[in-house]
Amino acid sequence: MDNITHTLVGAALGQAGLKRRTPLALTTLLIGANLPDVDGITYWTGGALGFRRGWTHGVLALLLLPLALTGLVLAGDRLLRRARRRRPTGTPEGLARGDADVRAPGAPSGRRDDAGWGAPAVPRAILLLAFLSVLTHPLLDWCNTYGVRLLMPFSGRWFYGDTWFIMDPWVWLVLALGVWLSARRGARGRPAAQADRPARWALVLVVAYGAFMLATGAAGRRSVSAARAAQGSPPADIMVAPVFGNPFVRDVLVREGAGYRAGVLHLLPWRVELSGDVLPIGLDEPAARAAASTPAGREFLGWARYPFFRVRRMPAATIVTIADARYGAGSWARTTVVLPAP
Repeated sequence: MDNITHTLVGAALGQAGLKRRTPLALTTLLIGANLPDVDGITYWTGGALGFRRGWTHGVLALLLLPLALTGLVLAGDRLLRRARRRRPTGTPEGLARGDADVRAPGAPSGRRDDAGWGAPAVPRAILLLAFLSVLTHPLLDWCNTYGVRLLMPFSGRWFYGDTWFIMDPWVWLVLALGVWLSARRGARGRPAAQADRPARWALVLVVAYGAFMLATGAAGRRSVSAARAAQGSPPADIMVAPVFGNPFVRDVLVREGAGYRAGVLHLLPWRVELSGDVLPIGLDEPAARAAASTPAGREFLGWARYPFFRVRRMPAATIVTIADARYGAGSWARTTVVLPAP
């Protein structure tokens, strides 16, 4: 999912009551909810498709990243509290007279400062919150069609939930409203149980919405499979993908033999519409097979879910485009391999 969603999930968990577990709880939740996306740096260094949603999203990272985050938060807490204790805290008049209240290193300040560093962060609570927030990230990433490699580094297999569009405005709306209402109630001094309620309900509604999208997607796959089997063309694979902003419509992609057939699933009323055209995979071309064996081709095919090939022969070279049909025949999901002319 996008980082707006990840951040809102961390904020909602905090406003639902977890922010009171320890100082810096909300900070930990917000950072942890986004931390696995540290691999996004590969967009600028190259090799994004081969690395993204892999090492930092797999089972090993789910153990190591919370430990690293806990160490970072506790170290930051210690440094900031130490700096706060060394800062003069007397009145302006007293400072002018030279009698500033400067405490010795290690002496308690006796009050909470404006940034929230008063009592020290509780290591055990920070660790538990770090594990919880980091775990939400690959779980949410599994929900869309891009997928996530949950078993890295032991296996490069991709897992796809096909539940939410990568940016779902309904998830944004519900979570943002819950976070805002809980924060507003807390600022007005409402009891904790009342202040936490909107954020908790927002999380419940988002989970229920996800369950609805997951269940209807699974039912859609069964409908498409049964329809194609009845016509004598049992599909090798089916994707029923969410679309932006409309939970009652899904994009459908069916792999049949050596090609893909696109379509649309409507939930109200329930019906499946499949195109009569088939998008050929094109791997029967020798140039396509040669492109697939290049480093760039192998990297792209390690990420692609429904790859297809297009070959264009020029006088000086053969240009092979490898694309992914899950994002449309003319989408951004493609790479180009230039082969020398025969």
